[in-house]
Amino acid sequence: MSERRVSNDLLPLDSLAYALGKPDGSARIKQKFSDFRVDEELAFAPTGEGDHVFVQIRKTDASTIEVAKRLSQVACVRQADVSYSGMKDRRGETSQWFSVKLPSEKESRLSELEDDQLSILALQRNSRKLKIGSHARNRFHLKLRDCEGSKEEFERRLSALRDNGVPNYFGAQRFGAQLSNLRQVTVLMREVLDGKMAAERGPRFRRGMLYSAARSYLFNQVLSERVRVGNWLNYVPGDVLSLEGSGRFFTVGFEDEHGAELTDELQRRMDSLDIHATGPLPGIISAKDKYVSLGKAADIEETVLEDLDWMVAGLAAFGLQAARRALRFVVSELTWQWENEGPASSAAGAASTCGNLNLTFTLPRGAYATSLLRELCQLRES
Repeated sequence: MSERRVSNDLLPLDSLAYALGKPDGSARIKQKFSDFRVDEELAFAPTGEGDHVFVQIRKTDASTIEVAKRLSQVACVRQADVSYSGMKDRRGETSQWFSVKLPSEKESRLSELEDDQLSILALQRNSRKLKIGSHARNRFHLKLRDCEGSKEEFERRLSALRDNGVPNYFGAQRFGAQLSNLRQVTVLMREVLDGKMAAERGPRFRRGMLYSAARSYLFNQVLSERVRVGNWLNYVPGDVLSLEGSGRFFTVGFEDEHGAELTDELQRRMDSLDIHATGPLPGIISAKDKYVSLGKAADIEETVLEDLDWMVAGLAAFGLQAARRALRFVVSELTWQWENEGPASSAAGAASTCGNLNLTFTLPRGAYATSLLRELCQLRES
């Protein structure tokens, strides 16, 4: 293949296909912490009583894991007694929920958490701890500074992403700095498959991060191929489908004479963003698993993953169960506003400037804002 590969013959993230073509425009991101604001919304309301206190925290320039550690310290509890729903960016202003197993008479300890980086927004009791993935969505307020390129092209891309959805790639955060998680897990897999190491070695949390990096990489490759050939927005016979906003999957059969009509109906639902095709999160496929791709859809996945069968086998050796993920996500409540608009450049070959772009939108759990932004423009962090 012509693409430059990273260690262990893995493709870099910038090789993933673009739904709208690689953008020419660019912008600066995260110049200030306030340029990247995220607010997490729970999928349920706390009960108001119970052994666990839910703490809504606004953090600035702090990782989710760092906050969880500090919570365990100020509350004088084990780290296992602190939990959260999702990871949030370090470089930004983000609010998210944590839970701490803590008697009500000791709840006052939590006030010691607050400083210039952390503030407590709300405290509520609940009967059960907060579990991973129990939030519903994330609300984003982003400022892209010093945008260069065509204002019309920025807005054309935003409209297309709003109307058609966004490739549901896992973002760079999933793979660690310079793909470090991915590199580490490929080494572990080769050692396990060669019988040189037991699959369970290493801290459970760390192993989970590494396994997730491998599954995310494989999913991204399948999605990239479907974006490349142009059928990621179309129903392909044998697709496992996802119902928007529900987290539920379903499949359809074509044994009767109404197959063509059903295909047309499925495509209409895909065009209206009601359902989405899905891709594999490889692992052990149970004999009882109803959500397995077939036919043409399965052929695409098998062809893409053929050269990575060692990674698929590695995930199975680690005991991970196969799952599915939608190939796209829907951007809700997307609005944009320009500020400090500059004049178009008159110098030959110079890029025109169109000022700063303020974006507001809501994404479902598990969707990456960086996947939206890579379709919009090239990002500069300095």
